[in-house]
Amino acid sequence: MQLRNSPSRYGLVSIVLHWGVALVVFGLFGLGLWMVGLDYYSSWRHTAPDLHKSIGLSLLAIMLLRLLWRFVSPPPPAPANHSAFTRLAAKAGHGLLYLGLFAVMIAGYLISTADGVGIPVFGLFEVPALVSNLPDQADVAGEIHLYLAWGVVIFAGLHGLAALKHHVIDRDATLTRMLGRKA
Repeated sequence: MQLRNSPSRYGLVSIVLHWGVALVVFGLFGLGLWMVGLDYYSSWRHTAPDLHKSIGLSLLAIMLLRLLWRFVSPPPPAPANHSAFTRLAAKAGHGLLYLGLFAVMIAGYLISTADGVGIPVFGLFEVPALVSNLPDQADVAGEIHLYLAWGVVIFAGLHGLAALKHHVIDRDATLTRMLGRKA
């Protein structure tokens, strides 16, 4: 399989980035839901948020790489059987997923840096607090983070259902291309 995208299918880099980001997003969502329910005496009370932040910042770096990769190796065009509306909906949907993911991560950053303290990433380095001490920063960013995370996960689920619809009902190459097969 080729590394770069071709006119008929996605390359290995795009496929790994797509499915890797999906796995991490759903994993972070589950971790986030689980960790907010931890009680004061849980041994995970500090470890889980630190892990969530480290993975989230790593995802931010991967998403920036993924965005750059879209310019270096543009995705294949939509299958010929897609209507103008379907093409527009696909572009808008992908744009909303990217925008939502970046917004969730920025809100998470703002929660973590509200007190002016940087965020350690897996104990290897620290991302500095560039924005802090805004009025109710942690609370407002926390609400935004929560609702955006739910929105991204629900929208990603709809994205998956749309791909299955293309595969099962329309019988086109939308899904198979993201699995590395030719259209």
